[in-house]
Amino acid sequence: MSVGIKVGSITDEIGTSDFFHAFFSTVSANLESEGWATRFPVVLGKLYQGDLEASLANQAISELAQIQKELSQLEPSRVVWDIENPSRQPPWGNEISSEITSLANYFVTSTGRDLISTLIEALEDAAKGNKSAAIVQC
Repeated sequence: MSVGIKVGSITDEIGTSDFFHAFFSTVSANLESEGWATRFPVVLGKLYQGDLEASLANQAISELAQIQKELSQLEPSRVVWDIENPSRQPPWGNEISSEITSLANYFVTSTGRDLISTLIEALEDAAKGNKSAAIVQC
């Protein structure tokens, strides 16, 4: 089952729900020493849950920019596929493209776009249009 981020009538496909969960698992496990959504409450606490009101879009963009900056300092081997089951590995194991140089560019959508950039672009549209963003099944 695939998920996407929807703003207004536009949906950007992300990928499988496991892939989506892996991104947030990686963020929390590597960047939130106090637990899920403690440093990034809007992105991990609101957006991940499936609905983000327009008034929080700019805060989510700021959090994603910080996440991207910090993930850029971490090796791809630090990926966490499932925070609830840390031994679980990505379906492709360690076989990743040589273009992946850090956790910041590890996550690529099913349409070949950088996940963080895709989320930021959708949230910029949400902020500009005063529209909520939702995580939906595609």
